Amino acid sequence: MFTKWILPALLVLAMLSGLLAGFQLHAPKLEPNYMQSRLTLNQEREHTARMQQQLGEIENTYGLISGRADSSSRKLADIRTVLTELSESAKQESILDAAQREAVDAIVAESEEHSKETGDLLDTVLSNILGKPVGQTFGKRANIKVFSLKEAGYRGYMAKVKLHDPSAVKLVLAGDKVGHKGETTSSAAKRKDAVLAINAGGFAKKDGLLYPMGITVVDGKIKTFYSTDLSFIGINNKGHLVGGEIKEREQVEEMDIVHGASFVPTLLKSGKKQTIPSKWKNKKEPRTLIGHFSNGDLLLIVIDGRQKGSSGVTLEEAQTKLLEWNVRDAYNLDGGGSSTFVYKGKVLNSPSDGQQRRVVSNFVVFP
Repeated sequence: MFTKWILPALLVLAMLSGLLAGFQLHAPKLEPNYMQSRLTLNQEREHTARMQQQLGEIENTYGLISGRADSSSRKLADIRTVLTELSESAKQESILDAAQREAVDAIVAESEEHSKETGDLLDTVLSNILGKPVGQTFGKRANIKVFSLKEAGYRGYMAKVKLHDPSAVKLVLAGDKVGHKGETTSSAAKRKDAVLAINAGGFAKKDGLLYPMGITVVDGKIKTFYSTDLSFIGINNKGHLVGGEIKEREQVEEMDIVHGASFVPTLLKSGKKQTIPSKWKNKKEPRTLIGHFSNGDLLLIVIDGRQKGSSGVTLEEAQTKLLEWNVRDAYNLDGGGSSTFVYKGKVLNSPSDGQQRRVVSNFVVFP
């Protein structure tokens, strides 16, 4: 029984062993190829991992760049907004500036037109009161109209001067220095080639020479400065008449005075009569006056006195008459025998001494 089954079993076992041995002999050897493939696969995995890592880094970098780009975009948008606002603001300011310029130009034009109308009106008023001018000069530096005061009841002359150049009016010292034997008004006009001249400040005599009283300014330089209780009559660097009470040298500089002399009293200030000192009240005398009209034009006046047909004028009368002629500010210059009015080389008035007096200073006007 045992033999019956054992032999077949051994036979089967032998066959299986032979089969396995044959398979082993003839089967290809896969282990080396498998190992190589496995190594390659691991390398690919490592490479892939590195690529994934780099990709992650790239994504992070891109994220940062993207964030910065977004931030930059926002900043650029903000800058554009600010620039737009500035542009709009600049446009508004430009429009405003243009409007302001137009307004200023309109005011200037209106002022010039008003000044022209005022000047024309003033000329009309003066012509209605005094008649037509007896002489006229139209120059680059000044226009001059000369009126006789006969129609106003006085023997004398008035010049209305419109300055185009402040240098057209000057104070001239006799001999161009302090301390001199004196010079007539016509001589000063001729020497300086001026078309118009009147005598100016008061003076005193010492050691045979004449010296200016009070404060004297020529070409912006203070020549004398004493007796400051007198009224100062000055012309500033704009050609405007200024003056009154001057107590300190600094005031001369502050008022930009270029030419000036002294006498007494001040007659009008801003269209108001000033008090006349008692020693000067209600006395008819030959007068030399200077002032400016409401439109800024200068006036220079000489009224004869102390002679037949002309006793002169009181300062009170002069104040009233000047206001009637639209004069705003006015001063009394040296009068009496000194009063002289020269136009185009001729003495038009009649000096009370019978001839011109030598004086220390004269106001002259150039055309």
